[in-house]
Amino acid sequence: MKFISFLSLLTTSLLFAGVPVLKQVPVNHIYTPKGFDSNDNIEIVITGTLPNLCHKAPKAFVKRDGKNINITVKSLYYQSDNPYCPEMIVPFKKVVDLGPMDKGKFNIIVNKDSRWEMKDNLKIKKPIDDNIDNYQYAYVEEIRANDREDEITLMGYNPSDCYELDKVTYVSNDKDTYSVLPRLKKVKEFCPVKLKSFTITWKVPRQLDAKNVLLHVRTLNGNSVNKIIKNIH
Repeated sequence: MKFISFLSLLTTSLLFAGVPVLKQVPVNHIYTPKGFDSNDNIEIVITGTLPNLCHKAPKAFVKRDGKNINITVKSLYYQSDNPYCPEMIVPFKKVVDLGPMDKGKFNIIVNKDSRWEMKDNLKIKKPIDDNIDNYQYAYVEEIRANDREDEITLMGYNPSDCYELDKVTYVSNDKDTYSVLPRLKKVKEFCPVKLKSFTITWKVPRQLDAKNVLLHVRTLNGNSVNKIIKNIH
């Protein structure tokens, strides 16, 4: 009966929700991966919580001001005159695409001048050469962790059989993030379009003191796949 009552309440809430508005939501952490060059597509990850079930689909709005990157995190808020809004805190993880950036050190400010304001910094290096990326990475679609979260499996595919996995390296930001880099090597000159699936097992280092650690896996398309795991020593 309690479950049915909850569903009825939720249905009523949605029926009378009206047109949504954007409303700022709490953030609790900023993850800033290390290892980006000025020829990369720069991404950071923000976590937070939606206060109740009237909040949906968190979005990040980015505004650059010199060396300051101001990010406001808002969600669609579906409450109008409806007094019923089920109280249920919903955690979220948001990958924020900052695009290409010049070399240098940047200040990241999230939800500026609010009670949820958070700050961090991000350092962008000069690239080794003019290529879009210094390496080709495997096209990772999914990250799976074992029960202890001390080992992960990267799953995906390569666009051709002329590339094979060379090695998996990583870069730590010395705080809370490992940038995982599954590098490919070219083994044949002729590269027909032939999807080749793969699984890669990787042992997670235990070098950071943070309670939770972000695994930021760079992929072939220039973006990333991200997973937060518990940091068990």
